[in-house]
Amino acid sequence: MKKILIAEDEQKMRELIKTYLEAEGFNYVAAKDGEEAIEVFKESVFDAVILDVMMPRIDGWSVCREIRKTSDIPIIMLTARGEEYDKLFGFELGVDDYIVKPFSPKELMARLKAVIRRSLKIEESDQLGVMELNELIINTSSRDVYINNKLIKLTPKEYELLVYLVYNKNKALSRQQILNGVWGADFFGDDRTVDTHIKMLRERLQDYKRYITTVWGVGYKFEIGDNNE
Repeated sequence: MKKILIAEDEQKMRELIKTYLEAEGFNYVAAKDGEEAIEVFKESVFDAVILDVMMPRIDGWSVCREIRKTSDIPIIMLTARGEEYDKLFGFELGVDDYIVKPFSPKELMARLKAVIRRSLKIEESDQLGVMELNELIINTSSRDVYINNKLIKLTPKEYELLVYLVYNKNKALSRQQILNGVWGADFFGDDRTVDTHIKMLRERLQDYKRYITTVWGVGYKFEIGDNNE
């Protein structure tokens, strides 16, 4: 049975989410604020986190940062705001999905099951080995990425995006192909999610951002060739 951590300060919302989790066969632990969420997370093993942004004592952003120090667990953020800036900020912290309040509990359950499936698929298919592209090195065993022997910090989704692009190097990939390959065919977002993550990944890769080229009218390509050496 999958175990979910709920961090939500509104009691009615907590109870509503708990009711739907029980109906879907999930186990769960609920926290009423960010500080309690961090304490609970450290005491047990979870399969996913449902995390409200606005909470007393410690907000959801800070909880997400703390979780990402030690875990790649799927995180769904609940927020009353749907502005692109908020989503971009969350993705930079390593959030897997967003739901804007008010929302359908059935949609939350569908998204929760989707991020858990994607997480399990990544664990099962992760290949052991090292991928070397000049001074860009990807260790798929440890999920570490190095540039000029220096470890660079990527969010879990940025890492998955990079590996997907490299596995499909020199292929023009549409945004929908990238969404399906990295987020899964059941992802509820749109192709702007790809553009946002490509932008962030390019920033992380520094000079090696030149490997990720834009294919106008199509999507993106991880291009290895004379123009990129």
